[in-house]
Amino acid sequence: MAFASPNLKTSTFHRFLLPQTFRPVPKLHLPKRQRVPRSALREWKEYEEAVKRKDLAGALRFLKSVEDQRSPIEPVSGYYPAESTPSRLVELGLLGRERDWEVLDTCLNADDLKLVGNAYGFLKDRGFLPSFGKFRNIVLEGPRNVTPTVLKDSTGLEVSKFAPKKWGISESSSPVLIGFLAGISFLISQGIDLRPNLAAILGLAFIDSIFLGGSCLAQISSYWPPNRRRILIHEAGHLLTAYLMGCPIRGVILDPIVAMQMGIQGQAGTQFWDEKMANDLAEGRLDGIAFDRYCMVLFAGIAAEALVYGEAEGGENDENLFRSTCLLLQPPLSVAEMSNQARWSLLQSYNLLKWHRHAHRAAVKALESGSSLSVVIRRVEEAMKTNN
Repeated sequence: MAFASPNLKTSTFHRFLLPQTFRPVPKLHLPKRQRVPRSALREWKEYEEAVKRKDLAGALRFLKSVEDQRSPIEPVSGYYPAESTPSRLVELGLLGRERDWEVLDTCLNADDLKLVGNAYGFLKDRGFLPSFGKFRNIVLEGPRNVTPTVLKDSTGLEVSKFAPKKWGISESSSPVLIGFLAGISFLISQGIDLRPNLAAILGLAFIDSIFLGGSCLAQISSYWPPNRRRILIHEAGHLLTAYLMGCPIRGVILDPIVAMQMGIQGQAGTQFWDEKMANDLAEGRLDGIAFDRYCMVLFAGIAAEALVYGEAEGGENDENLFRSTCLLLQPPLSVAEMSNQARWSLLQSYNLLKWHRHAHRAAVKALESGSSLSVVIRRVEEAMKTNN
């Protein structure tokens, strides 16, 4: 955001004119344009190189050192006209704080998740992330017992609409399957023997599912526009819920092959971190509130699909991760308790995304354009600010 030059009205000076004597309006003497020293440019060049290398520690260390020298009245994401820029800020090469956001782009390769949390904390303390963790205490609100009837009354959707579909087969994708089978039938009717080709395809699909977790098939299907759109909506649901719940986001992986290389199952993945839950697990326990927050983020992708399409297709891996996490609780949840926890988490995430549809759409649009994490978060903050 740019700040315009001060609008100095001549009427301000006319107040000081004596009625008997004409006195000319004083001439303003603004400081001359100052150049940014090469040393400051070199320092920022080091920061840019750290961002390119995904060196979170180096980038964050630089920003903290610069912050100690910044003017306390400098506006966040602001811009000083060159004629009125304080010399100290010019020497630092700062015409605003636009580049501070880029530190989020270094989080993806960070092994130290506490450092990722520090990056979000740094930006939040300086006013960049006012919506980060804004709804952290939402897990304390609302009824805990969410039956299928309660879920339907609150969302208008049957509980089956929130169930991930095997092989992506649902009401919206069934016409595609019917068309595929019809095409095969037509080729067979024309005397074309597809058995060798089908055998090869099925064999490759089996190998892909066993050894690659279905990443190759997911890579191919991700190029189909409707399917890719669903993936974006799903991951944007994870991202926005994690952000509003105060869980630092390490990154969003939309390429299935890259996701496989990073150990993420499925077509894509959003990596987030909850410090409280991590500490509890390290101590061999799991706090209920931290678990609730984690489950909300986990089911947010399914909730996002249901909100936009009226049903969910993806999310099978999210459900599997939820079940495995439930086993870490002491005592473990029963089947009935797990079902209720899943419905409660879905309802909470569904409502949170419904209240902030504008921010979710902004995140989807940013992800669709291939924007980096820092840009996606900025678009979310802009949308939250616009619709407050």
